[in-house]
Amino acid sequence: MSLFIEKSILASRFLSCLIAISISVLIVSSLSLVQFADNSFIPRSVYRLILVNTNSSLYSTSCVESKTPFLPLETSFEKNSKSHNTTSYQASSSISKSSGCDTKQALLRVYMYDLPPEFHFGLLGWKGNGKEMWPNVDMQGQVPSYPGGLNLQHSIEYWLTLDLLSSNITRPCTAIRVQNLSEADVIFVPFFSSLSYNRHSRPPGKGKGKGNVSLNRILQDRMVEFLRNRHEWKINGGVDHVIVAHHPNSMLVARKKLSSAMFVLADFGRYRTKIANIEKDVIAPYKHIVKTLDANNSPSFGQRHILVYFQGEIYRKNGGTIRQELYHLLKDEKDVHFTFGSIKSNGVREAGRGMISSKFCLHIAGDTPSSNRLFDAISSHCIPVIISDDIELPFEDILDYSKFYIFIPSSYAVRKGYLLNFLRGIKEDQWIKMWKRLKEFTKHFEYQYTSQLNDSVDMIWQAIARKLSYIQLKAHRHNRYRTS
Repeated sequence: MSLFIEKSILASRFLSCLIAISISVLIVSSLSLVQFADNSFIPRSVYRLILVNTNSSLYSTSCVESKTPFLPLETSFEKNSKSHNTTSYQASSSISKSSGCDTKQALLRVYMYDLPPEFHFGLLGWKGNGKEMWPNVDMQGQVPSYPGGLNLQHSIEYWLTLDLLSSNITRPCTAIRVQNLSEADVIFVPFFSSLSYNRHSRPPGKGKGKGNVSLNRILQDRMVEFLRNRHEWKINGGVDHVIVAHHPNSMLVARKKLSSAMFVLADFGRYRTKIANIEKDVIAPYKHIVKTLDANNSPSFGQRHILVYFQGEIYRKNGGTIRQELYHLLKDEKDVHFTFGSIKSNGVREAGRGMISSKFCLHIAGDTPSSNRLFDAISSHCIPVIISDDIELPFEDILDYSKFYIFIPSSYAVRKGYLLNFLRGIKEDQWIKMWKRLKEFTKHFEYQYTSQLNDSVDMIWQAIARKLSYIQLKAHRHNRYRTS
């Protein structure tokens, strides 16, 4: 009997030792994975995202704060907003202690082609000295300015390029320009395509002969030829390239030929699904035209005497015909401003004053699902009312717009009395709650140089970083038969 007990004890001890050894091996293996991540089978870009999302202790606290995307996944909207504001403040403090950004800290490493100025700042009239490829952006007085008016609304390519050029100065540590292609997660194409369309889409002479081609068309053709002949494009079929085409008509000729790349767009209204879609591409905010209202001086419910505001083009094509229907339904209502308008004759200033005086601002589908009007409303702290069934909104994977926007299906909005009855039914306390949230999130829709944590530029880089796993998947599929 005693012999049996001794054997049992021996077996138990052996099992305990085996478990202890197994746990030790597991811990050592995990540490090795962390230490030698560059040599693992997990792609470095994806591995870095894993570390960020799990709050790895590999990075210092300040570094994690400065590059962690805004991800409201674990808490309620209100609780997350508070923690988000705290994080932004702490990150800004940590950033100010050093100039520039370490490539190991950045969430996204970006290689940017050194294209000739004719594709970017040359379109702004910048000539440079001799063989200079880029302007000196270290001093703000030397930064070429972007044309005003409606040109500004699609200036996204300008702000992103400036941000990469300023990688060596104090700014958020989200994206950084790298000179070595092997270090890059994505490759940025600095072509000011929206400006090219706005300024140079008309042929210089009369007629439609082969020799009479617009500069916009010439630049697109050159861009396609340049990219498709590059080794960098051929490696993965262009899936890791980022091209900004924010104006709905920009890159009209080149988009199909470069459709494997990631596009930064305003919406998908003029794109076929095979060319652009939410899976591979990024939706970026328009640059608003009206001035941003100071949150501390924003009129509240009782100070906004207009219930509903809309001013703009009323007779539009395609999905924009709903504007005509709503115009005839609302134009004679006493607390509604629904009129024609344009940027001419102080139109922008008038629109700004009107939105500041209004509780709700209509965003109605026009020629395309989106427009700059939505972001003018945000900067005026006027609660947006979306009547555009096919609209795509920026950063919607992490922002819950239903907390500070109102969405109404087009089929409901055109029912007589429905829209006004719905909006009049919203109580003051409900409106104020949405208004406060809108003011908190206005910063996500601001473009500026230098960029700030969680502003539009920073949020776009974060959105691109969230596409890295998709890029890796497409790249691996592209290379399946390379050795065959």
